[in-house]
Amino acid sequence: MTRVLPPPPAHAQIDWDDQGRPHSRVFDDVYFSDHSGLEETRYVFLEQNRLEERFAALGPNERLVIGETGFGTGLNFLCAWQLFNRCAVPGARLHFVSVEKYPLSRADLHRALALWPELAMLGAQLLAQYVAIHQGFQRLVLEDGRVTLTLLIGDALEQLPQLDARIDAWFLDGFAPAKNPAMWTPELFAELARLAAPGATLSTFTSTGWVRRSLNAAGFKMRRTPGIGHKWEILRGDFIGWPADIPAPLPASPWFARPHPPIGERRALVIGGGLAGCASAASLAARGWQVSLLERHEALAQEASGNPQGVLYLKLSAHGTALSQLILSGFGHTRRLLEQLHKGLDWDGCGVLQLAFDEKEAERHAQLAAAFSPELLQVLDQAQSEALAGVALEHGGLFFPEGGWVHPPALCQKQAKHPNIEVRLHSDAIELRKVDDQWQAWDADTLLGSAPVVVLAGAAEVKRFAASAGLPLKRIRGQITRLAQTADSAALKTVVCAEGYVAPARLGEHTLGASFDFKSEDLAPTTAEHLGNLALLQDISRDLAVRLNAAELPPEQLQGRAAFRCTSADYLPVVGPLADPEHFAEAYGILARDARQIPQVTCPWLEGLYINSGHGSRGLISAPLSGELLAAWLENEPLPLPRSVAEACHPNRFALRALIRGQGKPRAGA
Repeated sequence: MTRVLPPPPAHAQIDWDDQGRPHSRVFDDVYFSDHSGLEETRYVFLEQNRLEERFAALGPNERLVIGETGFGTGLNFLCAWQLFNRCAVPGARLHFVSVEKYPLSRADLHRALALWPELAMLGAQLLAQYVAIHQGFQRLVLEDGRVTLTLLIGDALEQLPQLDARIDAWFLDGFAPAKNPAMWTPELFAELARLAAPGATLSTFTSTGWVRRSLNAAGFKMRRTPGIGHKWEILRGDFIGWPADIPAPLPASPWFARPHPPIGERRALVIGGGLAGCASAASLAARGWQVSLLERHEALAQEASGNPQGVLYLKLSAHGTALSQLILSGFGHTRRLLEQLHKGLDWDGCGVLQLAFDEKEAERHAQLAAAFSPELLQVLDQAQSEALAGVALEHGGLFFPEGGWVHPPALCQKQAKHPNIEVRLHSDAIELRKVDDQWQAWDADTLLGSAPVVVLAGAAEVKRFAASAGLPLKRIRGQITRLAQTADSAALKTVVCAEGYVAPARLGEHTLGASFDFKSEDLAPTTAEHLGNLALLQDISRDLAVRLNAAELPPEQLQGRAAFRCTSADYLPVVGPLADPEHFAEAYGILARDARQIPQVTCPWLEGLYINSGHGSRGLISAPLSGELLAAWLENEPLPLPRSVAEACHPNRFALRALIRGQGKPRAGA
């Protein structure tokens, strides 16, 4: 999906009154009651949606999903979280999805939350994860996964239509209808109804007649109820069903519909101990699954995820492509995960500078600067870039202040270190067998493990399995070079990229790379590619090359490592449930004759078989969030990405395209 990006949402413009309470300058309205915001939130949103009893009724591994229009200061979220912790059993989960066009800056959020000392502990956890909050879908994982917050940053009528979720309780908390009428329209109420789960409830502080009538028309049964404080009345209601006189929303195409969630024992095998496998295991473990993580090597992160330094580099598009949306959401998610690691050893948010090494690249930078917030990226001239990098540069560039480098094995080890995850090393799964309702992973004659669910996360090695052998995945060899830090090279203060990249030193070594070789199958590092990496260094900064004594290093003594990246034909990852390839062609063979048809035939899923692969050179950004996406497919949860992006990453996309292009092979009569 490609769309022209709107101007990036600005931070909320706030004035503070004499009591330190925030007031929106744009909407000329208060964020919460001047009398008692806490009591109003608890009465209007928690009590009217009967959340105390609904939280108490949740069993282990059950969840409740709350949707909100207007995140504001996060007060409603924190109050719901506090009540959930008080009432819900261990193992229950809370999903909170909130749309916000003008998010507070972190400093303003900190100041606003200071008004509520009794929420301080939860507020501190929110603030710790409130980083890299940019436009689009942003997922925050709190309390070790017990609580999930998905922020939709942007206009409500742009974001909500992209949401795939079933909302159990709605909080309508935009600014007052008279101040912000765009948040109280029939079109928006139709989205609330589309997303409402059976029996969903809704409450709001307003009692305006046209709001009540419009919600009724959308399928809610609303009624006025006594208010609180200076509010005489408020509205509460229940979703009674989509209106009969309005065409119902079209369902997802069957090949992108959600499979039925697994029932019974919650056990999974994850095959592959790199970034994708560890992320998949962590997301499932946080939801109460018992996970066996199978890794064929002697330790985790031994292949492409084993480089000493990877870069949080965002190659974005100004046109809102699916890949660009994925990168922006994935970057934020990874960036928040890194806050749990050892800064300086496991990662460093030193920023990333992408040089404008030619006119075309400079033009691309200017387009991106017009499409995205300066908090995400900034165009710098040559002098500014040089001052920032700490070494001489020949070009200006695009600076990502929240970027930096990561030690990928540390992230893998952090994610795999969960009491629900058992890591099984030296476990090389080469065959899958389905026996009754169990998938079995075999290494020749050795049974490595069995479970109702299997996640294939072994990069291009997934092609060894029949179910995924036909996916258009390819291996790309990449080699990095390790250079010892010198007294002079210590001046480098940020990652600098051109065609290659160089990072500030970690443990006395700089990482330089990386080569791209589509043909070689040999993982032994070569002198030729080390010399190629040194040439990339010259293109980045001749000054840094001199500081590193690059011209004096004996080529045959250069050190590094090579690994295979795995990428798909369209450069998007492959994440989601797998279907039977032959039966897929049978079920949807009509598409080869008429691509406009949507045959309502249930997709022939390979029940319990999922994949997370094809992340290419951007696995640090896309793999962790893809673990959340995969868990959402499995658990029937709100997706952490726009539906169109999730479909763009779906494994069925390739079989679908092949049929439409007449390349599928449906059996006769299909």
